[in-house]
Amino acid sequence: MTIPSARQTAAAPAPEGLAQSEAGRRLAEHGRNEVAAPKPTPLYARVLTQLHDPLIMVLLGAALLTIVIGDHADAVVIAVVIVVNTAVGVAQEIRADHAVAALSAMSAPSARVLRDSTVQEMPAAVVVPGDVLVLGEGDIVAADASLDEASALLIDESLLTGESVPVDKAADSSLSAGTVVLRGRGLATVTATGGASALGRIAALIDTGHEPTPLQRRLSSFGRTLAAATILLCLVVFAHGLVRGLPPGTMAVTAISLAVAAVPESLPAVVTLALALGARRMAARHALIRRLPAVETLGSVTILATDKTGTLTEGRMVVQHVWTPAGAADFFGLGYEPRGDVQVDGRQPTADELAPVCELLEVASLCNDAVLRPPQGRDAARADRWTAVGDPTEAALLAAAVKAGCTDPADLRRIRPRIQEAPFDSLRKRMTTVHRMPGGESLVCLKGAPEAVLSPSVLVEGSDLLHGARQQASLLAARGFRVLAVASAVRDDEPVSAAAAETGLRLLGLVAISDPPKPAAATTMNACRAAGITPVLITGDHPATARAVAARVGLIGKTCGDDEVVSGEELTSGRVADLTTARVFARTDPHQKLDIVKAWRARGEATAMTGDGVNDGPALRQADIGVAMGARGTEVARQAADLVLTDDDLSTVVAAVEEGRRVYDNIRRFLIYGLAGGTAEILVMLAGPLLGLPLPLRAGQILWINLLTHGLTGVAMGAEPVAPEAMRRPPRPQEEHILGAGAWQRLLVLASVVTAASLAAGLAARTWNLPWQSVLFLALLGAQLGVVLGLRTRLLTRQNIWLPASATLSALLAAAALYFPPLQSLLETEPLGWSGIGLAAVAAVTGFGTARLSRGLFRKRR
Repeated sequence: MTIPSARQTAAAPAPEGLAQSEAGRRLAEHGRNEVAAPKPTPLYARVLTQLHDPLIMVLLGAALLTIVIGDHADAVVIAVVIVVNTAVGVAQEIRADHAVAALSAMSAPSARVLRDSTVQEMPAAVVVPGDVLVLGEGDIVAADASLDEASALLIDESLLTGESVPVDKAADSSLSAGTVVLRGRGLATVTATGGASALGRIAALIDTGHEPTPLQRRLSSFGRTLAAATILLCLVVFAHGLVRGLPPGTMAVTAISLAVAAVPESLPAVVTLALALGARRMAARHALIRRLPAVETLGSVTILATDKTGTLTEGRMVVQHVWTPAGAADFFGLGYEPRGDVQVDGRQPTADELAPVCELLEVASLCNDAVLRPPQGRDAARADRWTAVGDPTEAALLAAAVKAGCTDPADLRRIRPRIQEAPFDSLRKRMTTVHRMPGGESLVCLKGAPEAVLSPSVLVEGSDLLHGARQQASLLAARGFRVLAVASAVRDDEPVSAAAAETGLRLLGLVAISDPPKPAAATTMNACRAAGITPVLITGDHPATARAVAARVGLIGKTCGDDEVVSGEELTSGRVADLTTARVFARTDPHQKLDIVKAWRARGEATAMTGDGVNDGPALRQADIGVAMGARGTEVARQAADLVLTDDDLSTVVAAVEEGRRVYDNIRRFLIYGLAGGTAEILVMLAGPLLGLPLPLRAGQILWINLLTHGLTGVAMGAEPVAPEAMRRPPRPQEEHILGAGAWQRLLVLASVVTAASLAAGLAARTWNLPWQSVLFLALLGAQLGVVLGLRTRLLTRQNIWLPASATLSALLAAAALYFPPLQSLLETEPLGWSGIGLAAVAAVTGFGTARLSRGLFRKRR
């Protein structure tokens, strides 16, 4: 397969590309087409990083102190806690890195390559020297290459040169890896890949470290403040013990252990893991996250700006009506199947009636880059239907031409080879090609938006015919059709350029193309509104078409005001004072998309923007969440986006928002749980002596509680399922604190209740002459386990069995601390009878009940 170009004639040989076997040999010889990946972090470096954590370093100091003062039991406990915490931290870090690496592999750029005479799409990493790249608008050049064929090829080289002005490329020019095709098409032979390419040589000089996400940075700052406050309170505990005559060494170790236990030191790892696993869950739902911060941002999206074709609609175009100055015809059939009826006034047309229709469709077939692919028996999902390769609108024109019995498009292209072209772009809104006819004349073929074609500067027809054609186009657009105007002319000489030939043409007629809304589009709109997200439609289609489709899917009401639907022309003229009042934007260009996004963001809204074209890159980057289409989007759009929809379905964005809210809720839940438990431990150590409990807990007991709560159950909280009401509440404000919206009040209530229940159990045990310190130890641990289960939004769900399993394991290890002699000796506990266990159970039930009751309290109305 090749492309027409100014250098190619009908007799020119078509390149075949490398054979797969040869490509495999060259891949082994030259290596993958990627910059050398950074060396993986060795295990010892990960362990040292964990040990450099300030709280772990404090623990190391505590271990040395206990050894010096001869408290070997606490030294062993502290050592166990250090080893377990370090192991868990390293394991979480490795798991998160693997998740991020898997996402990176899924979002790697692709390239279209000619192999064994067929065009294949493959990862850019397997492109080898000698491969033939097939380049089109929106592609990123996968490797350094020499241009063999070019047709109106315009390249953006700003990534390498810094020059903002695109460069026209002709045959025999060189292309550099990483540059972008803004317009046109071409074939190029790869000359250098990987580190040997221009992009590879530059990338080797750049240090690409992983930056923390905004949430991680905020939590890191919050953690430092929390640690400082905790250490201050622990100094109070230390001083209080000295005043009561307790040994300084014992109180120092106790205060240090309390400081470590009170601060959820695993929070950064939990956040990283939650974000990475959330991104993997999104990928399973066809939403591929390309940048980790997008996971947290998704939960606060308030505006969803979407395009129409293939997103709200099926994206499978079908020609349903053709109007010509001589008459009209209706087309019937499904999808791209090149079979179906053509009727005029409800009957089979005569040859004379069909002639002007065929002339129009033959011109549309020549001014066309699509290909119809017959059913592929190897693809079970598409084994019984035709598919389009290229633009769906152009594929629909090819199918209509075959239905009407016109000359086969492939034969047309062979008889009338293309010699020039002016590609379609969003500003010109039309495409023109020039073809050499058998007699030597030049045939000019043009198709485009009616307002770009039905003009005296383009057509030779009189004002009456043009006025009638415009009216007909408006009527068809109001019925929801996409409308194209088609024109042509025969010239004796070859024009200077295709663009220069766009004058003095003859109008052939209009084509009405249907693209029905997706069945789930209306449901998606309702889901957006229920979640507090405002949907906005931005399209290049006619305003009447956009209005009809928007009304059909429920994006606007059927009787919406004129201010809700505006056109690009109105935006250009400045007639729209506030861009945020409209809900449908039609006939917009990429710059206007950017203005719309900026207007919403200036109002403080978090905006998600969909796009698929090469010119959508700026708007995708400007939006808080750029969303690209994975199936029909350009490589430029995919690489500029934060989120790629592998199924091109807007409902997938809603699913991703739900997942983003789930991740954020789970992180908040962990914070409430961890900080409530830590606060309770400090309050117990402060209030216990005032109530007659001299040393409420020993250092080893504090650390054992920390290990079983923050270490096991805390990590399991990150996998909790989404709350049932998550998509029925408004988005959280972006500036909202992680403990905002009532979270800190809930934290204080839980901490107070856990403290009170634990101390009550300890005091009751002392009154009943039970081993009160062991009862208090078990009650405090049990109350926290009760809280972690009570905080679940779906109490009996089976979607996260790890949380109840980890809580059960923690309870068993707590029992081991009381009844397993070696642990008894290390933690200085005593076995309890049923009375002591009953007191601890009451504390656990109290913690559970308070957590359940607190779910509906302190929830701030947004």
